[in-house]
Amino acid sequence: MKIEISLPSMGIGAAIAAAVILAPFFVLYVGDAPAPARPTVEPGIPATGALEPPAPVPTPALLLENASPAWGDPDAPVTLVEFGDFQCHFCHRHFVQTEPSIVTEYIETGKAKMIFKDFVIIGPDSVTAAHAAHCAQDQGLYWEFHHAIYEGYDGERTGWASSDGMAEIAKVVGGLDQDEWAGCMESMAHTGKINASSQDARALGLRGTPAFYVISEDGEVVQLRGAKPIEEFRAVLDRAYAG
Repeated sequence: MKIEISLPSMGIGAAIAAAVILAPFFVLYVGDAPAPARPTVEPGIPATGALEPPAPVPTPALLLENASPAWGDPDAPVTLVEFGDFQCHFCHRHFVQTEPSIVTEYIETGKAKMIFKDFVIIGPDSVTAAHAAHCAQDQGLYWEFHHAIYEGYDGERTGWASSDGMAEIAKVVGGLDQDEWAGCMESMAHTGKINASSQDARALGLRGTPAFYVISEDGEVVQLRGAKPIEEFRAVLDRAYAG
């Protein structure tokens, strides 16, 4: 495995996995500045002398399982994976400022598809909002609900993402069977999937949201942490699409 690292900033089903999984994976961390040079030391022991844990490996299971359905052409050669929390301020900023360009330039053109994985770290309402989207997924409306949640965003820990808040958002999602959705919410049937997705994020070493992974057709993985500008996404997505 080849791993290239630069300093990061201050993060489907089986059918989708089959379309994008190519081994081995390679990972490149994209950040704001190159990592400083370090003196030569014994493997696994940095200059401080303290033991350094091995870098997490972005395996196909960690990136693609316990996720949303794909948004875009399932045969698109590039896959963009986002780990997010619906209450996260920076996730919302990405949704408003950067995601529209990604959709127009890559999702709608068939160059890339996108999946969303829950990393619920802000509070109980984050779990509620994630569950609301997965209940909509049961009716084939995951991304419609996903968008509606972010369009109704009202800050972190302010109560808007509570069960009552999600019920209000559900009313604006066209085609959603309200009774079926409400029954799903009451059962909390998707809690295990949400917890598993969050555990996947921790296994990848993520500590915040949003975090993104771009998987090229040949299996190279590039990571971007934080709400990056569209220019940084273009650089990585264009490289992945070009192969």
